[in-house]
Amino acid sequence: MKILVTGGAGYIGSVLSRILLEKGYDLTCLDRFFFGKDSVQEISDRIHLIKDDIRWFKPEILKGVDAVLDLASLSNDPTGELEPQKTMEINYQGRARVAKLSKKNRVTKYVLASTCSVYGFQEGILTEESDLNPLTTYAKANMLAEREILPLANKSFSATVLRQATVYGYSPRMRFDLAINGMVLGFFKNSKIPIMRDGKQWRPFIHAKDTSNAFIKILEADPELVNGQVFNAGNNEQNIQIFNLAKLIAESIDLPFNYEWYGSPDKRSYRVGFSKIKETLNFRPKYTPKEGAKEVFDALKDGRASGDDPRTITVKWYKHLLREHSKEIEINGVIL
Repeated sequence: MKILVTGGAGYIGSVLSRILLEKGYDLTCLDRFFFGKDSVQEISDRIHLIKDDIRWFKPEILKGVDAVLDLASLSNDPTGELEPQKTMEINYQGRARVAKLSKKNRVTKYVLASTCSVYGFQEGILTEESDLNPLTTYAKANMLAEREILPLANKSFSATVLRQATVYGYSPRMRFDLAINGMVLGFFKNSKIPIMRDGKQWRPFIHAKDTSNAFIKILEADPELVNGQVFNAGNNEQNIQIFNLAKLIAESIDLPFNYEWYGSPDKRSYRVGFSKIKETLNFRPKYTPKEGAKEVFDALKDGRASGDDPRTITVKWYKHLLREHSKEIEINGVIL
């Protein structure tokens, strides 16, 4: 089975790519490599790497592809606000283009990497049937992509949306702008966990390996179970308030609980239900925030991850690219 992963060198994509290779899939990775190729260098002899953009890659790339896992995007809320128009072009229009071209080129399965942030701020436990309340450009672009892609589903083209909880854990393309990973880095560097005010906001969480396996569950499922469907990817037990999460991380690393506040009170707060993916696909996450935090802390200690690498903070790296390469980017039509 031939699989195309867009964004396959990214934080989740580089983890997902390795699992797919372990399972014996024929894998192609399409990525802009704005963060370099380090994350896939180790597997470069086993994967077909294509440097291209989802907005204008040649459709011929999809010839013979059986399934597309569409992860390419400008990730997270702060990055989405850097240049909202570009966020919409890539995260919404670009991914809608991938889905339409996939259907046209007889790809049989397509999975969109969406996010639970489309729920915004709401009370109660939110399911796939709940109203959406996107508060940022990033979340709005995901919502629009979902709404344009799901109607493409038919008997010959299975289209599925995976709304992922906030991801954590070690990845070959490490990120420290995610809640758990960022807290661990703060503890590692300053012996204090940074907590975004006011700490009462709820978030659902999932390990990078678990969310990768959620994609694979959909990939390997009977199309009748997943076609035209939305699934929240996570675990009911991993809905946690941010301040309590910080305590949990300190416990996992076995250090005194010291913390510092930062930022304005977070406007996003949501708890998400994950019963549908559990009951429909027998999806059960294996990892917990405590295990993920310890994993990231150990990676920092042994040098597999560097808290000083500017590429680990997505919005800062894109700002760097804007400053350093603005003329080249304008000439070549690159996204930033």
